[in-house]
Amino acid sequence: IEPVIPWIRVLYAFPGEISQDLISLFKNEPRILPYLDIPLQHAHPAILRAMRRPADIESVKNLLDDLKAQIPHIAIRTTFIVGFPGEGFAEFETLLKFVDSMRFDRVGIFPYYPEQGTSSINLDDTTAQSEKERRVSELAALQESISLDLNRSLIGEEIDVLVEGFSSGMSVARSYRDAPEIDGLVFIRSKLEVGELFRVRVTDALVHDLNAELV
Repeated sequence: IEPVIPWIRVLYAFPGEISQDLISLFKNEPRILPYLDIPLQHAHPAILRAMRRPADIESVKNLLDDLKAQIPHIAIRTTFIVGFPGEGFAEFETLLKFVDSMRFDRVGIFPYYPEQGTSSINLDDTTAQSEKERRVSELAALQESISLDLNRSLIGEEIDVLVEGFSSGMSVARSYRDAPEIDGLVFIRSKLEVGELFRVRVTDALVHDLNAELV
């Protein structure tokens, strides 16, 4: 007997692997959550080439627009590396503008550091660590404003959540927009059964998390 798994989440999907067949699966299979983790790493073609990644950022934009058009409530997560060798102010500005225009639901941001065994180990890492951290903070501040706007847009909506625990009078849960350990949480002032799905209404929004009440 096949196990009944109500939630299936697609993580770490490269843009070239996202086909129309996969998009159709998102649309037609209710167990596939409308959540997609696409690790883009950067948005400037020269930096992407230096990373030995596909550099056609326009095709990535088209893909993201297509995903949002076909799956209106899809949550898209990505990750970026700042301070990669060759990233000057112009390249970083391109990344900022890309994030601002794409309005991702979730973004992980990491400063570059040399790592043995990678192709970038022989590149000149000339950006000071303090500048890398400054760029992390600037990009994070931009994304936090976007995340807060997107979370606030959910106030009043009903969503399904998976309960993971109970503490201080509140159940702690995750929605379809929240991958374990890396995304936000949903807090409900009711004691709900751990491991079960419940329908809740969003009542308030924070940068990463939501408050909700049982419907």
